Amino acid sequence: MIFFEVILPVILIFFSGYMIQKIFKVDIKPISTISIYILMPALVFQTFYTTPLDSNLFYIVITSTLIFAALVVVSIVTSRLCKQDTEQESALILTSAFANSGNYGAPIVLFAFGQAGMNYAVPLMVFHSILMSVFGVYFAARSQGGIKLAVRTVLKQPTNYAILPAVLLQEFHISIPDNFYASIELVGNCCIPVVMIILGMQLADVNAKKLEWGNISIASGIRLIASPILAYLICLMFPIEPLLRNVIVIMAAMPSAATTAMYAIQFNTKPQFVSSGTLITTVLSFGTLTFLLSILH
Repeated sequence: MIFFEVILPVILIFFSGYMIQKIFKVDIKPISTISIYILMPALVFQTFYTTPLDSNLFYIVITSTLIFAALVVVSIVTSRLCKQDTEQESALILTSAFANSGNYGAPIVLFAFGQAGMNYAVPLMVFHSILMSVFGVYFAARSQGGIKLAVRTVLKQPTNYAILPAVLLQEFHISIPDNFYASIELVGNCCIPVVMIILGMQLADVNAKKLEWGNISIASGIRLIASPILAYLICLMFPIEPLLRNVIVIMAAMPSAATTAMYAIQFNTKPQFVSSGTLITTVLSFGTLTFLLSILH
């Protein structure tokens, strides 16, 4: 059964973080800072240093950009129709437009499609992290300090500076000494399990009594239903092989990103709502992903 083979192993990792937080009440912010400023840049560099710049990578970039843009537009239109202020609009975008492809999507793809699917999932995850480190920070910061602070904060994100050196080294066939690359690989490989545990810890801190059910329902519908449908329709526009298309659709069907919850906490952009959205969409995704995987398999 797909739930026990694919979804449950991932849930158990989240649950370990959840229990650690319930028992020990750990301060999450220092751990999330390590993840954002050390682990993720190492993984980004490692991915672009080793991933060939071929047509599949082009399709990953172009479809991810189109899916993200469509979700932002849907979120803004929905927010304006609901007469929400800028802060709530930013929180809705953080919850709806960014998928949890790193600490949820990549493991799901690995269990569902094996290493072949994982070869597509990693560059997808990395590009999603780039979108988050640029636009996630922008939308989190804009409601608190305006556009100048948002842009300045984006420029401070280290993942944005890990891509170009990695691409140039690969394109000019310049090899990093094995012992140095082994250190980068060691740190990068820690990223996904650590962020999965962080998500479980974040979910443990959500106060279920303060959930904004109306706004969370809207965000959940966009994130879990509209997003994979948009992804599938956008994939039909390109000559993409079936496995890559399936991976793109599955990654688009992931719940709200844990990283954006970190940004919401750092910039105080309705962190309770964004974290609650992560919790609810994660729980609901156990069912929606099981259904979607049964169709795609």
